[in-house]
Amino acid sequence: MKKALILLGCPESPAQTPMAVYAAYKLTDMGYDVTIASNPAAMRLLDVSDPEEQYVNNKIDLESCLENLNEGDYDLLLGFVHKDAAVAFFVTFYHVLNTKSIALIFEKDPSQLEDFEKQVSESTEAQIVSAKAYHNPTPIRVKFDRALEQLED
Repeated sequence: MKKALILLGCPESPAQTPMAVYAAYKLTDMGYDVTIASNPAAMRLLDVSDPEEQYVNNKIDLESCLENLNEGDYDLLLGFVHKDAAVAFFVTFYHVLNTKSIALIFEKDPSQLEDFEKQVSESTEAQIVSAKAYHNPTPIRVKFDRALEQLED
């Protein structure tokens, strides 16, 4: 079975948690065994959002995951990027895993959005899925669905 790793950082953006559950659902439906690595606050939001673990059943602390990460552990990396720290984590995981990767970049400030896109594109060859989004996850969901269609091809 293919394995996917989803990276979540600070859950400051309201769009992150529903998109994480949605991404786990979509990737599981595509045949991936999905693990979500997150900070403790994001983990608690996932626990409340999916209490019976219908969509998110493999969770690990972000730092612990990084400490034990090796190339080949996952077939797909999906990183939620909406802060400078998230860019750094995504780039680090990208280079350790050396696997197919998608950066979901979202932010309400267009200049920050552009900056995050630039940082990721200059440091990786990951597919970038980017949208102005903060409260409403729909713009990033629509673009994420398109990226998944390309992934299946």
